[in-house]
Amino acid sequence: MRMITGQTRATSGKINVLDHDVVTDTRAARRVLGVCPQQDNMDDQQTARENLSLWAALCRVPRAERKSAIAAALETAQLIDRADERVTNLSGGMRRRLLLGRAFVNSPKVVLLDEPTVGLDPQVRSDLWLVVDKMRRSGVTIVMSTHYIEEAERLADDIAIMNHGRIIARGTPSDLRRVHAGSEAVEYVGSPETLDEIASKAASIGLRTRRAGLSVSVLGVENTPVATLESWGRHSRRATNLEDVFVLLTGESLDA
Repeated sequence: MRMITGQTRATSGKINVLDHDVVTDTRAARRVLGVCPQQDNMDDQQTARENLSLWAALCRVPRAERKSAIAAALETAQLIDRADERVTNLSGGMRRRLLLGRAFVNSPKVVLLDEPTVGLDPQVRSDLWLVVDKMRRSGVTIVMSTHYIEEAERLADDIAIMNHGRIIARGTPSDLRRVHAGSEAVEYVGSPETLDEIASKAASIGLRTRRAGLSVSVLGVENTPVATLESWGRHSRRATNLEDVFVLLTGESLDA
């Protein structure tokens, strides 16, 4: 993210933002970019409107367009009725919405969202998803980093899974599930010894498994005879998800 915005210089390779080289054409690249940082960096003592006004000036939004740009940002953030409230008086969810709205004040074509919902409770996170989805549907390209797998599954058209700084898989959510985990999984619950035995039986017929506490999921079972799965014990069937893909490819839990 820092290399895309020109804050950190890449040691190799090249980065273009809509044909603008971020090293040789930094100003042009920044003009088409909007950024929502992970850390809240707004001025607490200014109002929501004043924060947006300052950002619009820093982004060199023409003076004649600033009033309408700020109004649009407040609408995006769903904060029109709190526009003249000091930021220090806004809730955590409101502040995050304001950061999202601020990222759009210069009418960017590409927006970077660096873990925009980190640390928020599920309800506030869900509210922000609606804002992000509205932005995406407006035709703006959004590049978002996240550790919330459900967030990626709900919002992303194209996903890159990274491990130790490298992209190890990329595709649509459905393609990633199909290629790496299949479409269906069955889940067994039991003692560690029982689960080890099930995992061994699954591996013997070419099926991949994922352990989670006192359960094991056998993935890609859509073409496996039901009798075979039933012979291993009682189980529940479910659709595979991106969490299955992440754990299979990285060998790590989402909390790692």
